Amino acid sequence: MTAVVDGNTRVRVSSVLNRDTKQFGKKYLFDGEEDTCWNSDQGSPQWIHINLDTECDVEEVQIKFQGGFVGKDCCLEAHTDDKVHKIMDFYPEDVNSLQIFKLPDPLKISSFRIVFNNSTDFFGRITIYQLTILGSKS
Repeated sequence: MTAVVDGNTRVRVSSVLNRDTKQFGKKYLFDGEEDTCWNSDQGSPQWIHINLDTECDVEEVQIKFQGGFVGKDCCLEAHTDDKVHKIMDFYPEDVNSLQIFKLPDPLKISSFRIVFNNSTDFFGRITIYQLTILGSKS
């Protein structure tokens, strides 16, 4: 398995804290730096939409949250032909360490969304220091 997100990947997020993309923007999800992060603004749900340049067999999602700003009641959705298909629900712990969520079966997709329906933060904010999507390119 390798990371399937690269420079050609288009990423959208539901919000950025105070619209401060220079400090908390989506580019920090995949930059590999330990001291940068994407931080959503308040409100639920929050989401990250990933549109790969080609179909990939996605097998695993790895997320490192900031404790206290962790997504709860989360799901992974595939977006195909203007339809949304729920792939799986997952339930992160309120911790600072890397968490791994394996898909039940590898899934061939090019567009998907990670949805955080709730947050451990009272205001619904999410903070992610690392997001890795593992699989293989077709």
